[in-house]
Amino acid sequence: MKSWQIVRLVAGSFILASLAMGIEASPFFVSPWWLAFTAFVGANLLQSAMTEWCMMESILRKVGVQRGC
Repeated sequence: MKSWQIVRLVAGSFILASLAMGIEASPFFVSPWWLAFTAFVGANLLQSAMTEWCMMESILRKVGVQRGC
């Protein structure tokens, strides 16, 4: 997998997991504060789209993951 694919995979997984733990109707509900994590991931996705820089992608490239297009 390329770094951009891993970033999207992790972001999507984080969003789904935090929604599952933050919505009261979910069987995995822990606390509504997990919705703040969902907002944090979304804000980071917006920031990376505007600045064309993503910290996770930079870290992945430093550990040897291919950048890709």
